[in-house]
Amino acid sequence: MTVQPDTGEIQQAPVAAFLASHLNGRTDEELSAEFHTLLDAVRTHGKKGSMVITIVVEPPANGVDSAPLPIGVESAIKAPKPTPVKSLYFLDDEGLPVREDPRQMSIEFRHAPANDTFKDA
Repeated sequence: MTVQPDTGEIQQAPVAAFLASHLNGRTDEELSAEFHTLLDAVRTHGKKGSMVITIVVEPPANGVDSAPLPIGVESAIKAPKPTPVKSLYFLDDEGLPVREDPRQMSIEFRHAPANDTFKDA
């Protein structure tokens, strides 16, 4: 933050400019890649997602006023995931999941004999 001596106006450094220049632009590239990963996941799955960018500022080393401030940038994305495919099951008498309804009577199936001759009408 800088105060203009002639107007007394306070000028603040833009956060976007800081992020663009942090680590010689590497942070901006990494954040952009994560952002586009999030956009692709939202488009693919049709669900919302989020991205959190955290700027971590530590105090100067040894409490010296003129020492540099360590500043780091962390990010986390919550990209949507596909809805898991579900399958239907029934519970048997022991409470175990089974594919066939235990209350339904089972029918034995036989194979019909193969017949190559057709009946003329």
